[in-house]
This record gives sequence, C-alpha cells and structure tokens, in this order.
Amino acid sequence: MADFTLVDPKGWEYDLHSVYSAYMGYFQIYNVPWYDRSWGHMFESFEEFLAFSWPVITVTDALSGRAHIVTRLNSIGAFLKMIKTRFGETLPQAPNILQITPFETTSRHLRNVSDYSSYKKLHSTLPAVVLSAIKARVKSGDPKTIKEIWEKRDKTFLAISFEVNERNEKSVLEWGYAAVRCAHLDQLGHWPPIPDTNYRKGHYIVADYVDKVINKYSPNYPWQYVFGESQVIPKIKLPQIIQSVISSLASPDSETTPNQLVLVGHNIYGSLARLDEMKIKIPHNMLIIDTMVYERALYSNGLRGVIQDPKSDKARLSGSSLSFENFLFSLTLPLPLNTSGKEKAPAPPLILPQCTLHNSGNDAFLCLLALQKLLEPTGTAAPSVRKLRPMGSMPNPAMLNMAATIPMINFPVSSPMLYPVSASGSLTPASTPPMSRPATVYDLASEFGQMQLSMGRGNSGGATHLTAPSRLANGRRLHSFPGLQPKVDDTK
Repeated sequence: MADFTLVDPKGWEYDLHSVYSAYMGYFQIYNVPWYDRSWGHMFESFEEFLAFSWPVITVTDALSGRAHIVTRLNSIGAFLKMIKTRFGETLPQAPNILQITPFETTSRHLRNVSDYSSYKKLHSTLPAVVLSAIKARVKSGDPKTIKEIWEKRDKTFLAISFEVNERNEKSVLEWGYAAVRCAHLDQLGHWPPIPDTNYRKGHYIVADYVDKVINKYSPNYPWQYVFGESQVIPKIKLPQIIQSVISSLASPDSETTPNQLVLVGHNIYGSLARLDEMKIKIPHNMLIIDTMVYERALYSNGLRGVIQDPKSDKARLSGSSLSFENFLFSLTLPLPLNTSGKEKAPAPPLILPQCTLHNSGNDAFLCLLALQKLLEPTGTAAPSVRKLRPMGSMPNPAMLNMAATIPMINFPVSSPMLYPVSASGSLTPASTPPMSRPATVYDLASEFGQMQLSMGRGNSGGATHLTAPSRLANGRRLHSFPGLQPKVDDTK
C-alpha cells in the first residue's frame, strides 16, 4: 500500500464489500452451488475474494455522507473475465451492488487491496475521510450538513469578529465573540437557545489604539457595545484572551471526529488570518461556518425564496453574496425561510435590536443570532440591549484593570445603525443618522439613502428630526424592498 498514484474519483462508484455481498446474495436467490464450482474458492470468504487484488480508493457518498472503499465497474468486469479465462465459466454481473456518487472531486490515492489486513488498515482510515468531507461540506455552506450539525444539539457555536486598522490589518482595534453551548442547553431542556440568557459573549477594546487610531473609510465604534460590558485591555494580552476563550470551549484535536466547537463568522477568512498572525492554535478538526457562504448556498438552492437585489429592482442573482448589513436586513423580511424543504409558511421576520455595526462585540453577537435564525426560523427570540452610558461618562474602572491609562469615551456623532422592524414590517429609524460608508457587496447606506438632517421647530419644540426621502431625483426607489421605506417625518 506504500506505492500509489492519484486518480480522478469520477467513475469509482461501487462499494468493494458490497460486490462480494451481492454475489453471495445472487448465489442464494438462484440456487447456484458455488461451493462445488472450480472457482468457488474465490467466494469462500471476503479475504479470498480480495486475493484478486482490487484497485480501490476511499470516498464519501454525496447523498448519505458515509465513507466507502470503492472500485470501478471495469474492475468488476476484469474479475469476471478472469473467472471465464481461468475456469471456463461465465458469471453475470450481480444485481444490488451498492453504487454511490463520490462527493470528492479532487484526485484520490489509488491502492491495490489483495488481502484482508490491507483492507482492514484502509477501512480504519474511513472516519478521517468522513471528517475531511464534513469540513469541506461545511466550508462550502452545504445546507443539509449544517442543518444536521445544528439539529444534533451537541456542538458549541462560537462567532467571532475583529475590527482592524484599515491601514495595517495586523493592528487589531477590537475583538468580540458570542457563543452558545447547545449540548448543555439541550441537557437542561432549554431549546431553542435564548440569546439574552444563553449566549456567552464578550467585547475587548485594545487600549493601545482606542481613540488614537481612527479608520477613515470604515470607522469602528468601540464604545457602542450594547450586549454587555466592554473590557479595555493592552494589545499584548489580546492573543492570550482569545486563546483562552477558544480553549474553554473546544474539545481535543482528533483525526477522526469533528471538534465540539464550531467557529462562525461572516466572511470569516479575514478573521482566520488574524488568528494565524497572532499564532493562536485552532484544532484541525474544527468545523468553520461562514454565514456569507451559507446564506448564499441557501439562496442558490431556493431555500430563502426570492430576494430583490438591493442595488436594483430586479431579483437577486443566484450565487451572489450579501454584505453583513444586508444579510441582517434580509432576515427582517417575511421570506419563506425553508431549510428543510417541508415548511411552506413564511418564517416570522427577525426583530433586530437597535445597535451599531462595526463594533466587533455587536457584530459577533448578531452573527450568531443570524445563524440561529436561519437554522431555527420560528423559535429565535429577539435579544434586548443595555443602555449606553451618557456621552462623556467614564467606564467602570474594573474594565480598565489591565490598561495602563483610562481612555476617554468619545461616542461618535453618527454611526451606521441597524433599523429595528416593527410588527407591521416598517423600518423604525434610529435616533442617530447613519454615516456614509463605502459600498461593500451590497451597501445599506446607498440602499436606504443618506438620511437628511433637518431642524423642525413647529410642534416639535425645536427637536431634531431625521427625514428620509422615499425616492431619488430620478424617481427610483432608494432600495429594492417595497413597503419597507423608513418613516418620513413631515413636520417642518
């Protein structure tokens, strides 16, 4: 088995053990006295059957996900030809041979199995083949595989998010995470998870950069974390903290079974690069879900209904990706979220909390919430948020126990906000106007239009109002989700 070549898995479809089993069944059904035939010794046992020296590869079935040791149809034909040549008798091809469709598309190692010990050794590698296939399926956003992982309720899902210096991505400004331990909750009978009480979450601000390094094109908002208390830490301590969080949730590394920890993120491979730069160890058997890839796979398979392109009045193209803002917004629409293929009623829309994006803690929490919404369309509760401190107030000194100095809190005057959706489906603008930001894959700023700030002093007592025109100058809608325009204040 040391000498092998690489072969294309296409055409390798017949489970080797099922070939032997099918012939034994054929002999039984048609009363063939194989034990009296000159070639009968080749069927005395599976080990004798292997003496033909079968060329095989290991693959997983695209439908069942199970691993198999498979051979080709022409190898079965060569075996039958050998019997006819050596013993002068013709055997038909046996019916009911297990035929699979290989999931793998890359080249596989070719082995020749001629005895039971080599078959047994190859068979012991099948769990590793399954693990490799599961990792590939999850990475590609396969809806069936990810749904099955969630429904087993034995994994811990950890969503992470970084905010980095746009001029030097190795300089991390913030890190946030949110985690849910499904096995623990299921054992206690608490299912589905309640974000407010069942999510473990955290937000860390790097003291070396806060209020000193300001991103110009994609500003972050470190003081706008609304799901808990932020902690200000020195830069040198951040890798240690991240490693401890991962270690507290992960199971030991293994070559045959998936880790109990599943990593989650939107366009997560940038975060993986940050972890690698920090030399943070991630178990090789950890599954990684990219919510951008997963949502794209759901939409491409028709499991999210029809969504309009936020940039036009046309339907969104299959295979297109959503930015994080538009991904969250799509969950507020009453779409037929049907990941099982059985549900027909539209899933209730997600009520998004009023919070600021580009805060790593908020982003991580909302990413985990969005994943749960995709997997539990009817049972995901809306989270609550805490009140932020008034402008100019100081954070709790306990938050700064690892920082050399206490940074001043400077809340941004404007920031990109998420708009909570009311029961009627209309958007409720937040009290702070969104800042203009460069377009990502789809950009909510251009989708809703730049909010116009006007000073009204009629019946409002001099209060500041936000107005959003429903159409552009050329008459086109500001976004392509009809009926969900921001409310317009006509009091001027």
